[in-house]
Amino acid sequence: KVLAENTPSYSLELIPEQISNMDETLLGLQALLDISSDKIELFQKLRKRQKRFVSTPLLLSMNDEELAKFAVSRPYFPGVDIHTRLVRHYPYSDLAAHIIGYVSRINESELKDLPISEYRGSTHIGKLGIESSYENDLHGKTGYAEIETNVQARLLNTLNEVNPDPGADLYLTLDIDLQKTAYNALTGFNGAVVAIDIKTGGVLTLVSRPGFDPNPFVVGIANDAYQALQTSENQPLYNRALRGLYPPGSTVKPFIALAGLEYEAINPQQRLNCPGYYQLPGVDHQYRDWKKGGHGSVDLNQAITESCDVYFYRLASMLGIDNMHSFLKQFGFGEKTGIDLIGEKTGLLPSREWKLAQKKQSWYPGETLITGIGQGYLQVTPLQLARATATLANQGHVVTPFLVDKIVRAHETSPGPEKHQDTISLKQENINTVIDGMINVVHSSRGTAKGINTHINYQIAGKTGTAQVLGIKQNAKYNENSIDFKFRDHALFISFAPANDPKIAVAVIVENGGHGGSVAAPIAGQVIKQYLKDSYEN
Repeated sequence: KVLAENTPSYSLELIPEQISNMDETLLGLQALLDISSDKIELFQKLRKRQKRFVSTPLLLSMNDEELAKFAVSRPYFPGVDIHTRLVRHYPYSDLAAHIIGYVSRINESELKDLPISEYRGSTHIGKLGIESSYENDLHGKTGYAEIETNVQARLLNTLNEVNPDPGADLYLTLDIDLQKTAYNALTGFNGAVVAIDIKTGGVLTLVSRPGFDPNPFVVGIANDAYQALQTSENQPLYNRALRGLYPPGSTVKPFIALAGLEYEAINPQQRLNCPGYYQLPGVDHQYRDWKKGGHGSVDLNQAITESCDVYFYRLASMLGIDNMHSFLKQFGFGEKTGIDLIGEKTGLLPSREWKLAQKKQSWYPGETLITGIGQGYLQVTPLQLARATATLANQGHVVTPFLVDKIVRAHETSPGPEKHQDTISLKQENINTVIDGMINVVHSSRGTAKGINTHINYQIAGKTGTAQVLGIKQNAKYNENSIDFKFRDHALFISFAPANDPKIAVAVIVENGGHGGSVAAPIAGQVIKQYLKDSYEN
């Protein structure tokens, strides 16, 4: 399905050589067609880079009313005419805006840096998303002719001619129907959904809500409309999937559990007691479990299934921050995934060295504990979380997420970006132990995401997470109904399916959504069921 296309559009264009008084003409057109001062200013800058006999656009994508008004007044504007141009159009509007991005008029700062030979006659450039990241492929190269002219700049002879090289067509890994499912599932919330093909790393969905309509940017968005987008507290222009930084909460627990097994800090049968809190030796402060009264005696499987905080406080203490940092780094925490989109953030994987450099402080034992449940300094992007989940499902095989599958030019087809792949050395039995716990999260009666296991004939492996936005005092009780919505916990969920033959990994973050099991997990469930519906029909 076409995600970005060129459609015919009418534009108002001026040939300076044929206009005796440019200022007077522009004032007349501005009054007639209500053209903004910004567009007038941009036109003035563009025409200075063109020859006087070259037609330069002033107004793009004219509507019927504008066309009619100019048609009546046309005799009063010599050197001004209507031309047909191809204008970029995004048929899916806000659904894929953060992926596709948009093109817009070349601005003054860009004019200074662009090679004139390649952008002669061009009015637009990629500003965001794929449009920006693959500008060189999409734009192509301008053709030109070397000519001989007389003193009046009239053509006498053509000496040499170079044909233009049209831009390439890009084919994406994106499943637009799945994108729509994920986008609609997030209705009413701010957040992100990322789904990855586990075997290849191809991005199937990359949703950031709220979204925005990229089409007004193509023809020149009105100042008030742009300011509304810029100043909105919901930040619709912000790509949460690539740039949003969130504590992973309990979604980090499967990775901490795997670290415990790999470093032999624990074994699967070992049981730890959870009275509802954990205390470091000689310290009064109690690190509380989410479940008042605790979980009792739990092994690793139960700790993952029920998301026992105390178990992971103790495990984090056994591992230490150095081992946790080294292990999580292998799964891509704290570094860019390498996706072929500009603007990705690195997240934050804390260490002793980081804290000393950034905070001028030593690392405290309590910070190790809360890192073990995905709180504290640890921050991830939704894309990082999806990639880490895919790596776990893929038995430690690390893939690089990518969106462009192939680049098709007039006479050749080439693959998308180079995919860098690594493999983490992990014991098979340890991975299986952790995955068994994640299966129970969804399919056990005590699992924190048991509500999404209906109407499927395969198993989903998952892990819920709840990330604190507002710190709660030692003896205070968290009550989401008594605090502002913007301070409520974030809801998270990571998952992959089918558990025995993984094909898709999904990460969901719902800002201020509360509980991962009741809010984020159902969204992931919808995405997985949509993706696998043809392969695993009931």
